Amino acid sequence: MARFQYQKKQHIYRKFIISVCVFLLIVLLFYQGIESLSSGSVRRQKESLENALNRSITYCYAVEGSYPESLDYLKEHYGITYDEDRFFVDYKIIGANILPDVTIIQKGD
Repeated sequence: MARFQYQKKQHIYRKFIISVCVFLLIVLLFYQGIESLSSGSVRRQKESLENALNRSITYCYAVEGSYPESLDYLKEHYGITYDEDRFFVDYKIIGANILPDVTIIQKGD
């Protein structure tokens, strides 16, 4: 009788280890999914910021007859807002009637 009880306990430990491994696998897959969604969200935020800046620059030129002289001007007069901790916006003026060079760089985590 003792022999069968010993094998049954070993079988219980095996089930426990398999259950723990399956649980860890599910947690890992969940974490990977969250990371994937997060990186996609940041990419969409960057695209949205690029579109908003281009629209505001073009609108400013159409209304005022010249391109905005700085990024701060766009923020104050055209309502541009973005997460400055996440993105760096480089705004270079080339000339009064030449489209400014706008570069958006995602800051490191």
